[in-house]
Amino acid sequence: MSAILSVDDLNDFISPGVACIKPIETLPTAPPPSQDPSSLDYEVILDGQPSSSSGSDPPAQISLTDCLACSGCVTSAEAVLVSLQSHNEVLNVLDSAPALQLSGPDASGLYTISGLENSQSKLFVASVSPQTRASLAAACDHGITSEQAGRMIERLLMSKEGLAGGGKYQNPFTWMVDTNTARTACLVLGSDEVLGQGANKPTTPVLTSSCPGWVCYAEKTHPYVLPHLSKVKSPQALTGTLLKTTLSRLLGISPDRIWHLAIMPCFDKKLEASREELTDAIWAGDGKPGRGVRDVDCVITSKEILMLAASRGIDFFSLSNSAPPQKQPPFPDPTLHRFLFPSSQTHKQLRPAGTSGGNLHYILHDVQARHPGSQIQTVRGRNADVVDYAVVAPSGETIFKAARYYGFRNIQNLVRKLKPAKASRMPGGKPFGSAKRPAGKAATLDYAYVEVMACPGGCTNGGGQIKADDQVIIDRKSLPAKPGPPEQKAWLAEVDEAYFSADDPDTGVDLGADSGGNPDSVDGIYPSRIRDTLVHWASMVGIPLDRLVYTSYREVISDVGKSQVTDTERVVQLAGKIGGGW
Repeated sequence: MSAILSVDDLNDFISPGVACIKPIETLPTAPPPSQDPSSLDYEVILDGQPSSSSGSDPPAQISLTDCLACSGCVTSAEAVLVSLQSHNEVLNVLDSAPALQLSGPDASGLYTISGLENSQSKLFVASVSPQTRASLAAACDHGITSEQAGRMIERLLMSKEGLAGGGKYQNPFTWMVDTNTARTACLVLGSDEVLGQGANKPTTPVLTSSCPGWVCYAEKTHPYVLPHLSKVKSPQALTGTLLKTTLSRLLGISPDRIWHLAIMPCFDKKLEASREELTDAIWAGDGKPGRGVRDVDCVITSKEILMLAASRGIDFFSLSNSAPPQKQPPFPDPTLHRFLFPSSQTHKQLRPAGTSGGNLHYILHDVQARHPGSQIQTVRGRNADVVDYAVVAPSGETIFKAARYYGFRNIQNLVRKLKPAKASRMPGGKPFGSAKRPAGKAATLDYAYVEVMACPGGCTNGGGQIKADDQVIIDRKSLPAKPGPPEQKAWLAEVDEAYFSADDPDTGVDLGADSGGNPDSVDGIYPSRIRDTLVHWASMVGIPLDRLVYTSYREVISDVGKSQVTDTERVVQLAGKIGGGW
């Protein structure tokens, strides 16, 4: 999942897996009552291939959501489907109808919305990750900070020199928020989840769930680790839920009239946005996953920002990096406005926290704050992407153990250690598998928390980030035509440096003390204020907080070959129609 999967050069497609058939209930036509359903063939048409069917029935359409319900594809089928969320989709939606217009706020802070008579009109909002800002900052001329790159993105999405200066309706985005703000809430919620008590607490060790590549891998191949996954939403998902619930409630419009674009470092974030667990079926429905309105309608990556600008004839690197002359309108709720658009204090990305948001770093410091005098000890593993941590009391007693596992090579070792022992089928036989390990090997299972990320090096090295071998970087940085490992390592170091650069005073995350002035700072974050903001949000929208901030996971089981022999026969026919591949 950490590979570079660009929609421009996807040439590694192998035929679909045997489960790549859309369920019967979602097919466009129902079979005649007189026919045996098992005798029907459904053809999957790939892009650029003519249909071999002579009948009038349309081919089965497979959506991204359908693909997430399938475990049969073992190649880049999901990578092909992520093209459904692209910079072209952004332009198509922007050009579909005039945007909803905000008037106000009035003395009471309320807005009036016009344009609702057009059912296609929407309110456009966006969120941007700090890793994306860092990637674009490194691609710009020397000296551009990640905050200045963020202003360039803001100008692209919201000003006349950007997308609003062209297109059929010249639609701008009304708000653009930084997911760093939602990340602070995720850090506090994640630490409370790990260190708290309760029946809903995940099984120890708790594993990070903010990486969608890792979550998808666990659901399809290692379902026994699902009880260990943190139930806290990722910053992308939490931002989407906050924007959709708040704006629909305060502006009096339905969630489907709000179109949320997320700009992320990872192609797998497109898969996360398509999960049925992250729709209004959860927070506005019966709390069960369903095909409702997505909290995040579209995800594009860092490199797709450049493609988005180029599609409108805009040179992204020529955009001004100064603050736009017209500020974003106040968010309808003052408390959430201060949370989403802070200005009083800076939150700097710390190098020890890593490039993936600092989940583990915050939890370690939270444990340390709860045990005065304790120290954090670090032991590097077999490579730089495996690190063990321990919080040790002054007496030498280990209070808390945790670890960091980045990259699928290391994740394989982690899930192998978590695999439960299998009972022997032999009479009187001993269990085998995990229980057979030497005693020293089993010690790694006593972690309380593990930060897991699919990409080696963390999120600044995400598959959607601008890479050293992208032509734009080769040209702008005067690199060789085929950059080697030294050039790629140096480029990633530039991205990391931009990520860890200090924030400007007017753009940092407001982490000031809570309303009561309690100095309960943990690693620069004030959890009391975060918790108060979350409680206010839930109270304002009238939805239980658990339904807003937590999600769920499910085992994905392939039903291929388990029902009837005719299934296999149909797959063989399908293989023949599309040219084989098995």
